[in-house]
Amino acid sequence: MTYMTIPATISGGPSIFQVRIGSGEVLSAGDEADFLVAFYQHSYQDHLHFLREGGVLLYDSDNVEPNLDDKRFVYVGVPITGLTVEALGGTAKDKGKNIFVLGLIAKIFNLDADKLKRLISEKFGGKDESIVNTALMAFQAGYAYPVGNILTKHYRFEHIPRASGRAQITMDGNQALAYGLIAAGVRFGAGYPITPWSSVMETLRRELPKYGGIFVQAEDELASVSIAIGCSYSGYLAVTGSAGPGISLKAEAIGWASMAEIPLIICNIQRGGPSTGLPTNVEQSDLHQAIFGSHGDSPRVVLAASTVEDCFYIALEAARIARKYSTPVFILSDTSLATRIEAFDEPDLPKLMQNPKPDLTPRQTHKPYPIDQVTQHAPPGTRILDGKYPLLAGLEHDEMGHPTGSPKLHMAMTAKRRNKLRKLAEEIPVPEVYGDQEGDTLLIGWGSTYGPIHDAVALARKHGEKVGALHLRHVHPLPNGLEKIFEKFKRIVTVEMNDQGLYGYGQLATILRARYGEPKITSFTKTDGLTFRVKEILGGVFEGKSFAARHIPRDGAAIVHEDTGAENVKSLREIVPQGVG
Repeated sequence: MTYMTIPATISGGPSIFQVRIGSGEVLSAGDEADFLVAFYQHSYQDHLHFLREGGVLLYDSDNVEPNLDDKRFVYVGVPITGLTVEALGGTAKDKGKNIFVLGLIAKIFNLDADKLKRLISEKFGGKDESIVNTALMAFQAGYAYPVGNILTKHYRFEHIPRASGRAQITMDGNQALAYGLIAAGVRFGAGYPITPWSSVMETLRRELPKYGGIFVQAEDELASVSIAIGCSYSGYLAVTGSAGPGISLKAEAIGWASMAEIPLIICNIQRGGPSTGLPTNVEQSDLHQAIFGSHGDSPRVVLAASTVEDCFYIALEAARIARKYSTPVFILSDTSLATRIEAFDEPDLPKLMQNPKPDLTPRQTHKPYPIDQVTQHAPPGTRILDGKYPLLAGLEHDEMGHPTGSPKLHMAMTAKRRNKLRKLAEEIPVPEVYGDQEGDTLLIGWGSTYGPIHDAVALARKHGEKVGALHLRHVHPLPNGLEKIFEKFKRIVTVEMNDQGLYGYGQLATILRARYGEPKITSFTKTDGLTFRVKEILGGVFEGKSFAARHIPRDGAAIVHEDTGAENVKSLREIVPQGVG
């Protein structure tokens, strides 16, 4: 798994890129690093606390002056800037030093150099050949550096054959979401660029034409959602998306889709808010916007992806629900899922691919808005043999779509639109509880908090806590039967990356308390723009109790490193949140 923190300013700033490798399931970015690379003095000063005792600090000796009297770490100084300039020369200067370090790390960790060179060539393949050659020269220079003279033994990862017979693929969450939409039969869409949604539309704009579709970059958010609604009206389920600010602009048109009962998928790749907020940082503060963000009573379905792999499958579920219940469906992701890369089993595409073609079979008669049934639209061009063609509008309407001001009919149609979500709730499976099935504490999460919550539960149980975890994919409507799980625990704590609000509860906790009237539901929240660390969750949920950081689940393969292995570490300093500054 990778995790990236980048600045939002055009001028740039401190950036972090983390990689966590394991032989088992890697759920979170980890609480501490075994290996830290520092390019600049501020990088060293701001992030040394994230390096575990006995870990290796690889630093650019041209720019960094570490405190070598601090004996907790192994120091490896390499003149990265100077060697890069020497290797590349000309106008490249030190611009290739990140690739130089990649070569250096490949040597230290005994990685497949030939494969990395192929990846570099692919990455820069669309650029001038000189740029590709420069990158490869930088990599080779780093790989050839005699690091063995400084670091006595290199890290060595054991190759463990996979139990599963399926091949694995690697991609980030936005790519997984885009390909999931294609597998779900989505062939049309429209959007407007905004971080961190943009790469979804870029992928769809590149890939949809291969499947006979098209993605339109509209002039603004209002136009993009309106174009997508038009595509869905034509019989082809469409997608639009944005981050929180853009979703605000789309709100009126989404309300129209709710009234007209048009199937539509809306992706919200959340970031820190409100307003422009924290464009490149993670937050889960758009849950209430997704559920309630409309004028009038405007029912919509809200799903939340939990992992990069789940970004693919959540798109399939969103398309299924949108078609079956003829309703707008929100997919909530966030910056963490959008940008991090994970490996997962390749989906069985022949079994998953959906046929996107609309059903134009002639019908004897058609009533699009029957009071006692779920709406199913007939695509334009479908022959209605009795000649009674329905209407479609954002005005309140009767069963044939004709506008009406009848108070009784408005009440009936409002109930109709609401009740189909109740019907959906009946078919949603109740999530499995991870850990203890009953006990003292139940942690509830949604979205990208899945991994840290599960790691926290595993560690807490090792320390004798009776704790379980439940993660929600279907956030609105909630699945029926959650109350039977809640009654088995003494307290329930939602773990959320949003503010505790005026009344002291996170956004999901507020919804659960309103739904179940259960005072034992509380929340642990934060809004620092960074993902949860395991220790943060444990400290917030189990105040006053100590959980040794070295016991955090680390399923990574064994490493070999002279005199600095975990077995030689006598104590661990307090780990504090990773981040910039």
